[in-house]
Amino acid sequence: MPIASPEKYAEMLDAAKSGKFAYPAINITSSQTINAALAGFAEAGSDGIIQVSTGGAEYASGPTIKKMVDGAVALAEYAHVVAKNYPINVVLHTDHCQKEKLDTYVKPLIAISQERVDRGLEPLFQSHMWDGSAVPMEENLQIADELLALTAKARQILEIEVGVVGGEEDGVVGEINEKLYTTVEDGLRTIEVLGLGEKGRYMTALTFGNVHGVYKPGHVKLRPEVLKEIQDAVGAKYGKDKPFDLVFHGGSGSTPQEISDAVDFGVVKMNIDTDTQYAFTRPVVEHMFRNYDGVLKIDGEVGNKKQYDPRAWGKAAEVGMSKRVIEACEYLRSVGKSVG
Repeated sequence: MPIASPEKYAEMLDAAKSGKFAYPAINITSSQTINAALAGFAEAGSDGIIQVSTGGAEYASGPTIKKMVDGAVALAEYAHVVAKNYPINVVLHTDHCQKEKLDTYVKPLIAISQERVDRGLEPLFQSHMWDGSAVPMEENLQIADELLALTAKARQILEIEVGVVGGEEDGVVGEINEKLYTTVEDGLRTIEVLGLGEKGRYMTALTFGNVHGVYKPGHVKLRPEVLKEIQDAVGAKYGKDKPFDLVFHGGSGSTPQEISDAVDFGVVKMNIDTDTQYAFTRPVVEHMFRNYDGVLKIDGEVGNKKQYDPRAWGKAAEVGMSKRVIEACEYLRSVGKSVG
């Protein structure tokens, strides 16, 4: 199928929320990681989301070029071409974008989609994330309100973060402290500013101890019940069950029970990056170790072209990552639930 239309995307999110499942959102940085994610979704019979961070976009533009918008557009255009060969719906999303990068990443990308929409085409990306966790709450929501007007006009969905995710992603470090837990008051204020969808659809990353990366057991204390507390309190005030479309950040390394609880409480999207990075790299390491005398020209020998051909180890990397995507679909209960 082609990349999901805005209407199909909305249908996907509605289906996930009502059916108590969520979509893996897989960070991609290359054509190979796009292929791996698509193959994993297809084998699982699950719709899914592929997303580009600022660092991933910069990398994709070329290590000596470092133009985030060019890299993001290149990855998105590639995905638009190849996604139609898979029998599932796929959404294109941009991951964490902090305040200092809005004018050089998200806003130019929204403008590109707006220009496409003005010509009667679909937006290039279907959603964008504004990461306001590093600024005061009121400023976070003010910027979110301004961006929501832009994404709604461009037929896109906005993702925001209310709270803080610890750990490190793309060089941005979040401390591990009480700010990792969003409060009911934060949830209520979010609805006061952004509404319940009348201004445009948005997803919300409410934090409940989330930390980017993978840590030893006991280091990260997730409290999925925080999500239920906020959904219940806000829902009671506005007479709407589970008013937030929730996003689970820092999901790599989480236990199946933590994931299950979060989905029960309204999570419809879960970001996965660290685990798929490892799953992509691990088969490459094995290939190099097992075939060191073929991938290297040792003692004047010529090596083995079939072993150092990037396609040889590249295929193994894609298969490894695809398997991890399938596992994510299983944990999130999205297997076999493509909306067609």
